[in-house]
Amino acid sequence: MGIYEELVERGLIAQVTDEAEIRDLINNGGARFYIGYDPTADSLHVGHFMTLCLMKRLQMAGNKPVVLLGGGTGYIGDPSGRTDMRAMLTPETIEHNCECFKKQMERFIEFGEDKAIAVNNADWLLKLNYIDLLREVGPHFSVNNMLRAECYKQRMEKGLSFLEFNYMIMQAYDFWHLNETYGCNMEFGGDDQWSNMLAGTELIRRKTGKDAYAMTITLLLNSEGKKMGKTAKGAVWLDPEKTTPYEFFQYWRNVNDDDVMKCIKMLTFIPIEEIREMDKWEDSRINEKKEILAYELTKLVHGEEEASKARDASHSLFGGDGDDSNMPVSELSAGEVGEKIQLPVLLVKMGIAKSNGEARRLIEQGGIAVDGEKITDTYYEVTAAALTGGVKVKKGKKVFKKAVIK
Repeated sequence: MGIYEELVERGLIAQVTDEAEIRDLINNGGARFYIGYDPTADSLHVGHFMTLCLMKRLQMAGNKPVVLLGGGTGYIGDPSGRTDMRAMLTPETIEHNCECFKKQMERFIEFGEDKAIAVNNADWLLKLNYIDLLREVGPHFSVNNMLRAECYKQRMEKGLSFLEFNYMIMQAYDFWHLNETYGCNMEFGGDDQWSNMLAGTELIRRKTGKDAYAMTITLLLNSEGKKMGKTAKGAVWLDPEKTTPYEFFQYWRNVNDDDVMKCIKMLTFIPIEEIREMDKWEDSRINEKKEILAYELTKLVHGEEEASKARDASHSLFGGDGDDSNMPVSELSAGEVGEKIQLPVLLVKMGIAKSNGEARRLIEQGGIAVDGEKITDTYYEVTAAALTGGVKVKKGKKVFKKAVIK
């Protein structure tokens, strides 16, 4: 089985431009492909994780990745999948976020001579002369076709800014530049990028007469059609400062039963032969599958040691042996606490609730326990003395965290 056939069996491929050519290219290690990442935050999240895994799989099969950091397109913001305009980022924020992305990507992709390279489209997009761009690229784009693109449709009713309307042109220009400069012959991305990617292949063919290819991967949705990697607090981040290894492990440990095998196929590097056997397991082994999924993904993102700690912490907490050595910790300053702190305020500082109102509702509904005792009094206070030794807070059945004064 070639890498293309494996990607198909894992359910990763959504759309391709020229299937026979793409199959031959990537099966024979002939793809010089790129995936773009706009630096909209200072950490990658689970949505990026899928494309990073795809990049890793293709590199392992002998293909050459080009990581494109969107230091230039980040000035505009991709309207794909958005109902509103993205916040405008400062140049300093964009540069900082690009550096954070690159550092995290090194856990997945092997960079170096004749391996993967990382480039930043700020290096060419920010130098463009507007009139030159219009003359060079503008004649190859039909406004009518652009307005029919999926990436713009859901924005048309609320209003699509001219700034965002240019994003497709910028992305297409990236592909053309990478093709001319680095020999990139293929672009990969999520299936919400299809229209933008087609624009790039068409621009290359019109300007150079050369073939260029595009392939999108299936967005990771749960059985209810919602994007995986979302929680009540927001995205599941790859940065351990934003989502701890334990929280990352627990997210995947608690996915819906119907989604477990899909996630194992799409995200893990377990050999496909083993996955076929797992598919035959009886329903009674669903928790075993979930733990395998959580461990494998935590190991990929945070390393084997952190994955083992997270698994041990999960076993300890849910097995009831009381070992909290690997429990996630929220550190508070003595100034924040004073002599004591009200529980709703503490829950917000720990990231267990987003607001005091949400915290009070959780307490009133019996969803919070402190050191094993369910608390329903919204005026309950935790003392500084108790926090000095560490206080264990439990939300529902699956969220555990310890608060300490540092």
